[in-house]
Amino acid sequence: MLDHHEGETFVPARSSSARRKTARVVAIGGVALTVGIGATVAWAAIVTDNMFPTRYAQGICRDDPEGGDGRITCRTDNATLTYYMDSKNPGKLEADDKADVRKSMKYDFNPTDLKVKEHKSPVLKGSAETDIIYQESSSKLPRNADGVTWCNDAASSTKCDQQYVRIRPQYTRGMACHETGHAVGLLHGDQAYPKKSKKDKALGCMKTPVGSNQNLGSNNKGNINRTY
Repeated sequence: MLDHHEGETFVPARSSSARRKTARVVAIGGVALTVGIGATVAWAAIVTDNMFPTRYAQGICRDDPEGGDGRITCRTDNATLTYYMDSKNPGKLEADDKADVRKSMKYDFNPTDLKVKEHKSPVLKGSAETDIIYQESSSKLPRNADGVTWCNDAASSTKCDQQYVRIRPQYTRGMACHETGHAVGLLHGDQAYPKKSKKDKALGCMKTPVGSNQNLGSNNKGNINRTY
């Protein structure tokens, strides 16, 4: 997913993370979902579905060995989210860049249903590959793009076992949150259902342009929790 820095009815769920004694029907993005007895509605803050795939994002996840074109959308393959920050040139992250990635992981993604863990060394093959490899580089990035996320090892038509995030110097918490959001399947507003402006505040760190300290936001957290 490439990032530049610059009439449908939707009925949101009314309650937050509360346990219900009876089954109920919740409408999200025009889709009715039955929530069973005792279910926890942990994603009631969703105002738009921006988790791949949506009505407006139906592409096929596949390997992108060249990287950097941002045309292929995927989401990570399970709730365990491992990551590694490149320590070698040309993709090496400096100490302040690593701090921004860790800040986003701690305050944005770890509080979700994802199980976040940093790898000190990358696992590049096999059944337990590192899910996200972060790099700091301008290599193969279009001139007008600040960041890109791409799949290195597709696991299905929607999921990827290993993805790369490359951000043009330098990282911020907002940029780390945005590109990590793409890696777990979150989309821009124009691909959400119902569609939103790319600048809509409800998109949290998935809005463009994204603020340097922008957090994940409740809509994105809700979409992550109902997916993973």
